[in-house]
Amino acid sequence: MSMTVGLCRVWLRLPQNHSLKEKRRVTKSLTARLHNKFNVAVAEVDDQDRWQMLCLGITCVTTSESHAHQMMASVVAFIRNERPDAEMVDYRTEVLHAPSEGPFEG
Repeated sequence: MSMTVGLCRVWLRLPQNHSLKEKRRVTKSLTARLHNKFNVAVAEVDDQDRWQMLCLGITCVTTSESHAHQMMASVVAFIRNERPDAEMVDYRTEVLHAPSEGPFEG
C-alpha cells in the first residue's frame, strides 16, 4: 500500500481585520473547523505579522492520489463558503507520493 500526501497552501485577505488579535481569532476558528470537518493538519505558515493576510498550510495523508486531490478541493470550497468575508487571493495544491517499501519488504 502506498502513502500519498496532499498539500495545499491558501492565501486569504482579511480586509475587515484591524489587529493581529482579530487575525488570531479567525485563524484559530478556521483551523479548528478544518481539522474537525476534514481531519487535516492545518497551520499558519507565512505572513504571521500581517494582520490582513493569512497563509494556511493544509495537509492530508491517504492511499490515493484522487482522494488527496478531492480532499484539498473540498477544503478550498469549505473555506470559500465558510469565510465569505475573506478574499481567497490564491491557493496551490500538490500531491506527493512516498515509496511503498517498508522495513519488512524487499
